[in-house]
Amino acid sequence: MPKITSRSTIKINLPSVVFGTSSLGNLYVALSDEIKLNIVKECISHTNGQVVFDSAGKYGAGLALESLGKCLTALDVDQKDVLISNKLGWLRTALTTPEPTFEPGVWKELKYDAVQCINYDGIMQCFEQGNQLLKNYIPQLVSVHDPDEYLAKAHSEVEKKKLYDDILDAYRALADLKASGQVKAIGIGSKDWRVIEMIAGDVKLDWVMFANSMTIKSHPGELLTFMKKLNKDGVQIINSAVFHSGFLIGGDFYDYKKVCAGTAKDDELLQWRDDFFKLCSKYQIKPAEACVQFALKAPGVESIALNTSNPNRVEDNVKMANALIPVEFWDEMVLKGMIDKLFFEEFIC
Repeated sequence: MPKITSRSTIKINLPSVVFGTSSLGNLYVALSDEIKLNIVKECISHTNGQVVFDSAGKYGAGLALESLGKCLTALDVDQKDVLISNKLGWLRTALTTPEPTFEPGVWKELKYDAVQCINYDGIMQCFEQGNQLLKNYIPQLVSVHDPDEYLAKAHSEVEKKKLYDDILDAYRALADLKASGQVKAIGIGSKDWRVIEMIAGDVKLDWVMFANSMTIKSHPGELLTFMKKLNKDGVQIINSAVFHSGFLIGGDFYDYKKVCAGTAKDDELLQWRDDFFKLCSKYQIKPAEACVQFALKAPGVESIALNTSNPNRVEDNVKMANALIPVEFWDEMVLKGMIDKLFFEEFIC
């Protein structure tokens, strides 16, 4: 199969922090319009140059896009001063059940549902709907949302091939959008980095976003090798979900699964975090700072994607990208076997 291409690879000026927008879609809690406006305002005020927002039609069945568009309009932000990433593949539909069917219990106080549309025409529909919700703040970074989860629905190799063909059709749509000048760059975001590797073999990408993959807790050598190749090929890398669903900074969930003491796997996670917290305390650094700094040191990483539902935390999120971590902290992490020695020697030392 020929590689899906359109124009040359595009270099984007990415800030060190990209702002996630799932909270604008009422993830876990319904925020007031005032709080959402203040979140967007803080993101803009604490970014030097063009501010970048990462959003998706799946976030609150389009509510995140709609809220972002309203906030940018209210703040009178010029299109050239904002860069929006829209992960495409979910289309807003009428809500005909007591709660949305696409992700029950996750999104609060929604007025719409969403259906998955991963194929050529579906992606085009998602793009047009997203533009309308954003009040014509046209996203310039586009991708297919969670292709790994889409492929995971397959019950056979035959079905998996059909789903993968759907994904490639979706990327043909994105390539056409780029070729026509409607968007600047094509990318991919995935929790399973091997799906990124597979798609990168068939699609010429401008950028990638790794989620739950390259972190202070988990940094496999195979992924580092792949990241080096992407960097060599001029593909820009954004690292996200570096707290493993908040677990590494005190949360109860690791990669969206609740951690409970009493099982070998969860006890290991809890012990690792306890040792990590003790080291952070010893060197007087915040666990979140260590997570962010480690994630930024991986090969080719230009930005970290961070999300918050509290406007007062935006400034701290930005500052974490510039936090100074003493080399002695990393030394001790290596001695305790908590981070890979080769990673330390190549990217931290």
